[in-house]
Amino acid sequence: MTPDQAQGKPIGVIGGGAWGTALAQAMASDGSQVLLWAREAELVAEINAAHTNTLFLPGAKLASTIRATGDLADLAALPVLLVVVPAQHLARVLADLPRGACDLVLCAKGIEAGTGRLMADVAAQAAPGATIAVLSGPTFAHEVAAGLPTAVTLACAGGEDQWQRLAPALSRPSLRPYYSDDVTGAEIGGAVKNVLAIACGVVDGLGLGQNARAALIARGYAEMLRFGLARGARAETLAGLCGLGDLVLTCSSTSSRNFSLGKALGEGLSAAEALAGKNSVAEGASTAPVLAELARRDGIDMPIVDAVCALLDGAAPAKAVVAALLARPLKAELEQGA
Repeated sequence: MTPDQAQGKPIGVIGGGAWGTALAQAMASDGSQVLLWAREAELVAEINAAHTNTLFLPGAKLASTIRATGDLADLAALPVLLVVVPAQHLARVLADLPRGACDLVLCAKGIEAGTGRLMADVAAQAAPGATIAVLSGPTFAHEVAAGLPTAVTLACAGGEDQWQRLAPALSRPSLRPYYSDDVTGAEIGGAVKNVLAIACGVVDGLGLGQNARAALIARGYAEMLRFGLARGARAETLAGLCGLGDLVLTCSSTSSRNFSLGKALGEGLSAAEALAGKNSVAEGASTAPVLAELARRDGIDMPIVDAVCALLDGAAPAKAVVAALLARPLKAELEQGA
């Protein structure tokens, strides 16, 4: 436990969606005080009165040590803030957060549309007094909230000094962080896997079988690796929890919002139809076009990502997109740019 925790300062969580609420529950599992910011006034009232979040995490009974607020200023003096807002809203939310020195742990996975910035770059500009870390890995919110065993990467821009502060503050018996200083790798793994999960959902929606899904995971990982290495990420980071580990999880279950979106596309729905009425965000839908543009600009071959963009745009039906992938020129599996 950190000195600040010992003095009674809670951990702050910014974002009352499923993942933010699950992390708040995990942090409170040892009796720690947690202050959770949510945008919806009715959600704030529900969490404080009933200790539930029926909008985003139904069925979970939240710890009594979690308190919700709708005022970001209430979190300004806290030493550790977990930021769990959707990637496309991160800059706006952090702009409203009173500035100060803290450890800002980014838990959203995506690339900012319009700028192509990773979340750490967004946060560094919006909160210049903070020290940035990224928490990423194979994490379904409902399992984390239920206290099931989970391991994550905690990539610290502040190096081992920051890790020494954050590891005891964030680790719990059922939540085990592993240290990395490769912030870029942790972010790229989380962002790219969301897009690839959509593609795997399409395979499931079309009924193409387990062989096809396994092949897509492997070839998708090759795309993740090419893009990550070109951006300065380390291969071993992308082979770890925040890359391959997260990819396998989200490409294998309808508990993944991105996989569910792809499954609906494979079953014949349009992207607008599949996304209509959803409370939660499928980050891959926003990440895919900006990822594809960055890859084209840098000459990185990412045919699966391009195929997902075609589906999201409605440029071609799912069967035609898959047929086009299978008709690509034959080449060596490990060929550069293959």
